[in-house]
Amino acid sequence: AAGFGADEKGAEILACDPDADEIARGIEMGLIDRGDTRLDSLLEGVDLVVLAVPVLAMRQVMGELAAAGAVEQGLVITDVGSTKGAIREAAVEVFGGMPASLVLGHPIAGSEKSGVAAANPELYVGHKVILTPEPSTDRAALGSVRALWEAAGAEVLEMEVARHDEVLARTSHLPHLLAFSLVDTLARQDERLDIFRYAAGGFRDFTRIAGSDPVMWRDIFVANRDAVLHALDDFEAGVARLREAVERGDTDAMLATFDRASHARHYFDSLLNQTSYQAEYQMQAQDQLRYRVSPGGGVTGRIRVPGDKSISHRSIMLGALAEGVTEVSGFLEGEDSLATLQAFREMGVAIEGPHQGRVTVHGVGLHGLKAPAGPLYVGNAGTAMRLFAGLLAGQSFDTELTGDHSLTKRPMGRVADPLREMGAVIETAEGGRPPMKIKGGQPLKGIDYDMPMASAQVKSCLLLAGLYAEGETRVREPAPTRDHTERMLNGFGYEVGREGDTCWLQGGGRLTAAPIDVPSDISSATFFLVAAAITPGADLVLEHVGTNPTRIGVINILKQMGADLRLENEREVGGEPVADLHIRYAPLKGIDIPVDQVPLAIDEFPALFVAAANAEGTTRLREAAELRVKESDRLKAMADGLSALGVENRLYEDGIDIVGRREGQGGDGPSYGGGRIDSLGDHRIAMAFSVAALRASGEIVIDDCANVATSFPGFVDLARRVGLTLAEEQEAS
Repeated sequence: AAGFGADEKGAEILACDPDADEIARGIEMGLIDRGDTRLDSLLEGVDLVVLAVPVLAMRQVMGELAAAGAVEQGLVITDVGSTKGAIREAAVEVFGGMPASLVLGHPIAGSEKSGVAAANPELYVGHKVILTPEPSTDRAALGSVRALWEAAGAEVLEMEVARHDEVLARTSHLPHLLAFSLVDTLARQDERLDIFRYAAGGFRDFTRIAGSDPVMWRDIFVANRDAVLHALDDFEAGVARLREAVERGDTDAMLATFDRASHARHYFDSLLNQTSYQAEYQMQAQDQLRYRVSPGGGVTGRIRVPGDKSISHRSIMLGALAEGVTEVSGFLEGEDSLATLQAFREMGVAIEGPHQGRVTVHGVGLHGLKAPAGPLYVGNAGTAMRLFAGLLAGQSFDTELTGDHSLTKRPMGRVADPLREMGAVIETAEGGRPPMKIKGGQPLKGIDYDMPMASAQVKSCLLLAGLYAEGETRVREPAPTRDHTERMLNGFGYEVGREGDTCWLQGGGRLTAAPIDVPSDISSATFFLVAAAITPGADLVLEHVGTNPTRIGVINILKQMGADLRLENEREVGGEPVADLHIRYAPLKGIDIPVDQVPLAIDEFPALFVAAANAEGTTRLREAAELRVKESDRLKAMADGLSALGVENRLYEDGIDIVGRREGQGGDGPSYGGGRIDSLGDHRIAMAFSVAALRASGEIVIDDCANVATSFPGFVDLARRVGLTLAEEQEAS
């Protein structure tokens, strides 16, 4: 146990250890100021005590603290134990309840070496420390413990005790148990010398942890017994399935397991490396990403933006539900699409890739999905959640759909309500928000549904549910929306009818695998179209962009504003029209945006608002209330951001007026000032204001930009390549 105290000479670090030689060595190495083998002799004047003893020794040490009146003196107490439930029980037993000044903690860092001689000043730098405060925990005590760990260079997170023990049983305790068992098994075999002599690096990496302190790990397994046994049960069941697959020579089952594991590793790495995504461990992120964009710059060259997100999502979904193998090229390797891909792996679909945009999906047919082991996490992908709701409503098993903090604020009632009309049983959180719990085994019936608001996600959700419904499912849309689902269903041999504003399909058919070449995403291309449209001297070509008639609102609107924009090399790829977009600078004029174009450009408006701020005159938008319920309230977020730059605007319930450049306002000069923007975690807001810097008079700083990687991996690199000066900074929150 270590204590931290202060006297007239300043701060002191004291240590208590039953071995007097260890204390002497600590003083000699300069690690501590003084110490003793008795705890009670060290407590006077101490502010904070850290209990660093084996888990099963905690009760005895806490008893000594209680006898010395440590809690009554207001000492802040914390620990470094690997299990929290058992330590909390010990505290309650010893102190008669959880003291408000006791903050349980666990650093996720360590070494197989022990003792003072193994001291390492860098041990916690860049590593996570989990604190598990109670509702009754004193906030000042929590702040002291947090400050201690941050001073050691650690990232501090918070979690409930029970959740901590479950997570650590799987991510730390089980691997240690397996390592001890494997090394012990091999060490008892006759050929053990050769086994260890020729072991490769992977074996050494995995079994290194078997060199850890045996007494400490015995205590951990005793203290966290139930959670460890549950983790071991799950592992043994998985090994049994894999053994059976190897025994049968079932290559598909082996591939499904290996590929699912390989990509789960990469997928969760990608999530955990983004500070906005700590979903797997339900931790609280402490950092945010900020963009700092210098004013001015040019826009020239030829670029290809990533694949269309809408088509990437659907290629995995329909490929998984088809019979046969679907080869996908041009797949968007962003976190949203990877979340969809991972979700199907968790439902038993073997998927190879992605490798440089290529994915191979081994379809299981409409009724071949298996129940996932837990909730399906779709990150920030509203499209994935709404489409999944439709196809999962027809499955035989229960599922739960969840997402990141941003997604859990978005309404799901507009898909849940019509699905309930079809016979689905769905629970949502308050206000119709995620998570969504979908009960399996419900017979669905086709419905005629008039959508109250144009939404491709709602339409697609109902069509996917219609695949499993008895009879015909018909959806009428009040305005045209993107039709990727209908096109791809037809491409997979599943007939979808269309007449006027209504589309329909008959339930009970089958999908047959077909190759898919995903075109570049026009929503991603839009930021660069606007960048070129507003920058004097710009000349840019965007290659292989999808020009689906239900998606080209941005092209139509920019042309009406006077943009010099041409479609070249037009062709059709896998049922989707594609072209190269060639845009040169031309002065823009403010317009009244035609109402019929609003649904065709709904995701592109943040960037179009920047075009409007650079156009001569006023641009008016109406009947766009849908923008209020995107990743953020995009109408308000853009209005606030434009105001911060000095752009005059007026906000309406369903639209906005944006006053652009005034006549005679120096043609090539800045259109507005610099400023600080809160993107509210909305990737499109962040990218739109990055582009705005091209015509700003000062620097634009944009907060909360981590989610850009969600929809547009590589945006920063492409932005720099065409001529923007954009820097990324980590911002402590």
